[in-house]
Amino acid sequence: MYLDEARVRAALDWESLITAMKGALAEFSRGRVLQPVRNMLTIEEGKRYLGIMPAAYEQAMGLKVVSFYPGNAGTGIPTHMAMILLFRPETGEPLAVMDGRLITEMRTAAVSAAATEMLAAPESHVLALLGSGVQAKAHLEALTRIRKFDEVRVWSRKPEHAKRFAEEHSVTAMEAEAAVRGADVIVTATSAVEPILRGRWLKPGAHVNAVGSPRPTWRELDDDAMANVLVVDSREAVLKESGDVILSKAPIHAEIGEIFAGLKEAPTTETTVFKSVGIAVEDLAAAQLVYECCTVAARHS
Repeated sequence: MYLDEARVRAALDWESLITAMKGALAEFSRGRVLQPVRNMLTIEEGKRYLGIMPAAYEQAMGLKVVSFYPGNAGTGIPTHMAMILLFRPETGEPLAVMDGRLITEMRTAAVSAAATEMLAAPESHVLALLGSGVQAKAHLEALTRIRKFDEVRVWSRKPEHAKRFAEEHSVTAMEAEAAVRGADVIVTATSAVEPILRGRWLKPGAHVNAVGSPRPTWRELDDDAMANVLVVDSREAVLKESGDVILSKAPIHAEIGEIFAGLKEAPTTETTVFKSVGIAVEDLAAAQLVYECCTVAARHS
């Protein structure tokens, strides 16, 4: 079965995907997922990368192959493109090949939404998006499923991009510091090499979802921001891939899956940073959702 992006889009909804991400990450942090850290092949430093991401657990087995081309930003060609191969865990039979670009986009935002539900104050009303690309759009869609925001702000390193995003989504474009100050939930979704978010801008009790700059020497957050309570998707992965974590030497409070599984308490009254680099079990859980939806639809057609 080959599933193109249109069929993937028709099969995924935010509510089911957010629930699936909670379950998959809880299984990961319980030690029930076989998954090496992503093998990232550097073709051209700063410009072209190819990642291989296999995983296996009770619910799904397979791998994603993802290209990361940050130089594509603003060209009309996505910075991330991917394919996912799904196998039956019990027998090893190939089940499906599917486009992984949209899965990568949506599962990243769904994980942030699940983390925000656990870590952000229930009365969060102001959302700040640092970045105006596909992840900013996906996070806007996902986060508004779990919190009611009265105000949404956006910033981009290219002001014209922020202005266009603001017009398309009826939000407000502003400078980074102004966007962050007073915000309850902040998303950083850029390919920044140097920090674009300063810890001194954060209000006490704010929650940050940091999903960009997935390289060991790149950063979105400064040391002051990283000095807050740090939650990650995978300890092993962030200590290999995240410059924010590696360079700040920030202590890790928990994996988000430990909080989903009830193994650790959620620090809901603290200022929190959720650093997400994206791991294979998220892709496979999303791909399994798509496959199940498409096979049900095929049986009823």
